[in-house]
Amino acid sequence: MIPFRETYRDIPLYSPAKKRCRVDLSDNTNLFGAPPSAERVLREEGLQHLSRYPVGYAPDLKRAVAAYADVAVENVTTGCGSDDVIDCALRAFLEPGDAVAFPDPTFVMVPLFARLSALRPVPVPLREDLSLDVDGLVATGAKLIYVCTPNNPTGTVASRAALERLVDRAPGVVLIDQAYVEFSRGGDFMDLARSRPNVLVTRTMSKAFGLAGLRVGWAVGAPSLVAEVEKARGPYKHTALGEAVAVSALAEDVAWMEACAAEAVENRERLRGGLKVLGLEPLPSEANFLLVPVPEARRVGEGMRERNVNVRVFEGLAGVGDALRIGCGPWPLMATALKALKEAL
Repeated sequence: MIPFRETYRDIPLYSPAKKRCRVDLSDNTNLFGAPPSAERVLREEGLQHLSRYPVGYAPDLKRAVAAYADVAVENVTTGCGSDDVIDCALRAFLEPGDAVAFPDPTFVMVPLFARLSALRPVPVPLREDLSLDVDGLVATGAKLIYVCTPNNPTGTVASRAALERLVDRAPGVVLIDQAYVEFSRGGDFMDLARSRPNVLVTRTMSKAFGLAGLRVGWAVGAPSLVAEVEKARGPYKHTALGEAVAVSALAEDVAWMEACAAEAVENRERLRGGLKVLGLEPLPSEANFLLVPVPEARRVGEGMRERNVNVRVFEGLAGVGDALRIGCGPWPLMATALKALKEAL
């Protein structure tokens, strides 16, 4: 008999309900497309990268991130998406059996990554107003506390006062996931990664920068933190093509990214109005999506998929209940989603 790991037996694959739809709003990616420089890089440099390994530990990407984030290269680590950086951080800082604390609800991969590394996930419910329960998170005694802000799936943001209090009182590392920060107003906490020894801030090229298919993420923190994450990541976490395109996007396409993000935010609020006309009350959001409490969300989501629109279905979210998460982008896609939702309801 093959000795499979007992702790893996009841761990499911990450497989949200999904089928190929003409309009897919389920992943919160940049629905405006890829950054302008990507086509040039792929055309001019594509083939030459295919037969060789990339340079170990992504030095070109680290330099580009350091310039973008205004930090030294020693403050930067990278990975195959920011979820990979998060996974590496859990393995770098925690021993099997240690606790990982996080607000509930939040990014669904965090408790899964914890279990895959034989760690103990400890969810701490958000407060009734969806703010952080700082006292509850600290009381867990966890050596790593994860906070996503803007939070996925709620879209809500942590206040600066709450995060600073958490960082001051945390018994270990505070990992701040800012995958959606480009869509928020005043919610950038990169300064904490520059100034505090126990803070790691993760970012991604998958959302506002439109490079989800290339899987590039990064993080900033004190050199002592970064060095440990680098040990966990291994040398070749990016394709050479992914690194080259990410470098060009950070250098050349920030204005394009900001324009896309601004339009996504504008259409998010326009979508909010359309949802309210349907009698729904979306949660406040500082991300490129809206979380919409909807009774029988699974049935409604399937009804939308039958109408060629895919959104993310959540059932029984703590403090929220059943809900649909709808990604925001060009308005014609939003109008199609509203029509499908109206019919599915």
